[in-house]
Amino acid sequence: MDRVLIVEDEEAILLALEDDLRAEGYEVASAMDGPGGLSMAENNAYELIILDIMLPGMNGFEVCKRLRQASVTTPILFLTAKSQEIDKVLGLELGADDYVTKPFSRRELLARVKAILRRGANPPTELEPYCFGDVEVDFRKYEAQKCGRAVHLTRREYALLRFLIEHSDDVVSRFEILDQVWGDAASVYPRTVDTHVSRLRKKLEDDPENPRYIVGIRGVGYRFAG
Repeated sequence: MDRVLIVEDEEAILLALEDDLRAEGYEVASAMDGPGGLSMAENNAYELIILDIMLPGMNGFEVCKRLRQASVTTPILFLTAKSQEIDKVLGLELGADDYVTKPFSRRELLARVKAILRRGANPPTELEPYCFGDVEVDFRKYEAQKCGRAVHLTRREYALLRFLIEHSDDVVSRFEILDQVWGDAASVYPRTVDTHVSRLRKKLEDDPENPRYIVGIRGVGYRFAG
């Protein structure tokens, strides 16, 4: 049974989410503030974290940031009343996997949850550890190194990098990437791809502004030049 952690301070929303997810067969845990959610996520195993942004004690952005710094790779679905693009971009840059804006429909949220959990339950076929430049990536162990030093990537970043590597020297469009890497959650906007590519470049390229491996093709998409 998949375990889902909900961190949400609005009691009515929290109770509704708990009921909906339990009705779908998930095991649900919850917290109503940032520090409590952070502690639960760091000390327990979950398949998904649904994380509100406006939380008492510590906002969702900070919770997400600290989890990723602690190498917690559990997928995170942000749930927030904020709809500005800058907030979405910030959430994704901090390591979130998806984003749902309040008010949301029950159907939409459950679809996003199922899509994220389905990807985790059905990982792609194994890919041998892959090296390019001074980077080594083990997709089976979710480990990456650059110049012999560990580099933290989120599961979405691993999935994106893997997809690009599997299509080395092919130009893939943003919409192809959204379809294959985000799947049923592809209702997120195409700039999501650009945000994740930018993060990968900062972590793996020697010169992120002039990338050697993850190359952008203006007006089309991206190509991995391995």
